[in-house]
Amino acid sequence: MPANPDRGAIDVRGVSKIFGSGADRVAALDDVSVVICENEFFTLLGPSGCGKTTLLRLIAGFDFPTYGQILLHGQDIAPLPPFKRPVNTVFQSYALFPHMTVAQNIGFGLEMLGKPKDEVTARVDQMLKLVKMEALKNRKTSQISGGQQQRVALARALAPQPKVLLLDEPLSALDYKLRKEMQIELKRLQHETGITFIFVTHDQEEALTMSDRIAVMSQGKILQVGTPWDIYDKPSERFVADFIGETNFLTAKVEPAEGGKANATLSSGKTIAATVAENLVPSGEATIVVRPEHARVVKGEGHLPGVIDNIVYFGTDTNIHVRLDGGGAFIVRQQNTRSAGSGFELGEHVGILIADDAAQVLKD
Repeated sequence: MPANPDRGAIDVRGVSKIFGSGADRVAALDDVSVVICENEFFTLLGPSGCGKTTLLRLIAGFDFPTYGQILLHGQDIAPLPPFKRPVNTVFQSYALFPHMTVAQNIGFGLEMLGKPKDEVTARVDQMLKLVKMEALKNRKTSQISGGQQQRVALARALAPQPKVLLLDEPLSALDYKLRKEMQIELKRLQHETGITFIFVTHDQEEALTMSDRIAVMSQGKILQVGTPWDIYDKPSERFVADFIGETNFLTAKVEPAEGGKANATLSSGKTIAATVAENLVPSGEATIVVRPEHARVVKGEGHLPGVIDNIVYFGTDTNIHVRLDGGGAFIVRQQNTRSAGSGFELGEHVGILIADDAAQVLKD
């Protein structure tokens, strides 16, 4: 079920959260506003201490905002305690009952809500099927794997049919391969249930893989909200570009052009076309960003000349590190073919070609 951009499931309006007072005063959230759509997989992404978990806790009701409103389908839920909100949370630790079976864990919340036994049984069976755990329904949760425990925690949270499901880094305890599998599984569950998922992570790849939209946070503020493509290919400012994946930063002299474009003159004297971040009117010296896969190394003249410093093989790709003649470094990522080697050697003098409109002018 696709996200509905015309309906906001969660509307955060001017929310601040202050801890302490005086010299110990800390603003964990600083005037944050964001609308999260119905049926959307929305991710809060940022480094530790950026405020993403604080925002999740405010939506859940475990903390209350110092200022601002949090609306759920138009209703102000900020004053409501957690048990009065149609919102459930999946924690990093899962918090399962080890003495109970898988089925008993899934049905526990429904029983606490006073649901009839027949309704609980039917809903538990439905959830077991959804997370593909039917064969383990009578197994104690202490006797199943970490990935299976994560599925049980999800099923338990989904069983009461919340309007919003909050997920606080639930994949962090899993190994790499299982994390990748569960990323696909989470997206499938969100699509099948049509419930709004709000996911917290510091893992950029995780956010890009699963999200309909991402909010990048830093120091209690949301810096940019957009699709994974927007966040990766069109970062609005330096922090976003630097935090999401590998990137190259260059200083250039920039002159505005038509249609949200700019002409950027590099240190080599060559000029390239660049896109401009929204609401930015560039003029004079500015920082531009180029992703490693949007450039290529050539045996001859390019936009930037340099010498190959290092060649790093990653299996599917090879990173070629170039020391620029004018100072600084540049990384080019090229996809590997079946032929051996990158075609270049350490110490070789090369040129770097930057694809049309691959560069973006940033707000510093």
